[in-house]
Amino acid sequence: MERYELRMVYHESWKELFDKWESKINKIEESLNDFEDINKIYPPPHEVFRVFELDVYEIQILFMGMDPYHNSGEAMGLAFSVNQDCKIPPSLRNIYKEIRNEFPDRNYEYPHGDLRRWFYEEKIFLLNSALTVYENRAGSHMGLWEKFTDDVIRYISEKNSECIYLLLGNHAKKKKNYIQQTDRIIEGVHPSPLSASRGFFGSGIFQQVEDKLGHFIHWGI
Repeated sequence: MERYELRMVYHESWKELFDKWESKINKIEESLNDFEDINKIYPPPHEVFRVFELDVYEIQILFMGMDPYHNSGEAMGLAFSVNQDCKIPPSLRNIYKEIRNEFPDRNYEYPHGDLRRWFYEEKIFLLNSALTVYENRAGSHMGLWEKFTDDVIRYISEKNSECIYLLLGNHAKKKKNYIQQTDRIIEGVHPSPLSASRGFFGSGIFQQVEDKLGHFIHWGI
């Protein structure tokens, strides 16, 4: 019988966390296999822990999302990011728009929504509160994963005192309870179409990130 089998592949810097959570993650896996059609769980199981390929000590920015995109073929293990052949989602389109407005001289172009360059080269940790989702059911797996990802944030705060935390929207802002370095937190309005015009656009949020880091980030993809 086909199963949704998680592959706990991660950088060695996360070993302490995954050792602590191994049995609980196995229980999460069992819960995922109770869903009626495991082929409608996104992202594919081999991509669920993609974000943990990054060394915890190298993270420059934690950029917090909610849960993966719930349409087939979109989610790929990084918050806000989609596979290159997918249409750019509305929230990411608004992120791109704000970046171009903040840095007009940099002439950024965004032909797709794949943010792997941000992740691998700029060391932006694109973490969702839930690591999986069921097709067309936003938030469907939040209860399975949220305690784990809360602990991920706590772990980063313990191991990496230089990380900047970019928390957009009320859900993300709740995560500041797990962050020791409160002076490294930047909060703002969520970039979704429902809220972007109420304070995200024109916020200068990405310039604030660079100011706190003290250096330039290449926001191009």
